[in-house]
Amino acid sequence: MPENNNNENEKQEKKDGNVFTVKGKVVEQLPNVMFKVKLENGAIIKCHVSGKMRMYNIRVLPGDEVKVEITPYDPKKGRIVYRYK
Repeated sequence: MPENNNNENEKQEKKDGNVFTVKGKVVEQLPNVMFKVKLENGAIIKCHVSGKMRMYNIRVLPGDEVKVEITPYDPKKGRIVYRYK
C-alpha cells in the first residue's frame, strides 16, 4: 500500500496558494464574530474566525496573539486561523 507523506497543512497551503500568513494582536471585538486585529507591520484590519476554530469553540478575546491569513484580493479583511497560547 503506498504511503502518503502529505499532512493536512501542506494540502491546505497548496489549495490556498495566494494566502499571506501574518501574526497580529486582537485590538477590539466587533459584532457578528468580527475582530479588529493590529498586524506586525502596524496595519489594522477586520478579521473573522475560521470555521475550524468555531467548530472547536476556541475563544478569541481582545489582547490575544493570533495568526491571520490575508488574501491579495482584499487586504483589508482577514481570517483568524490560530490563537497563540
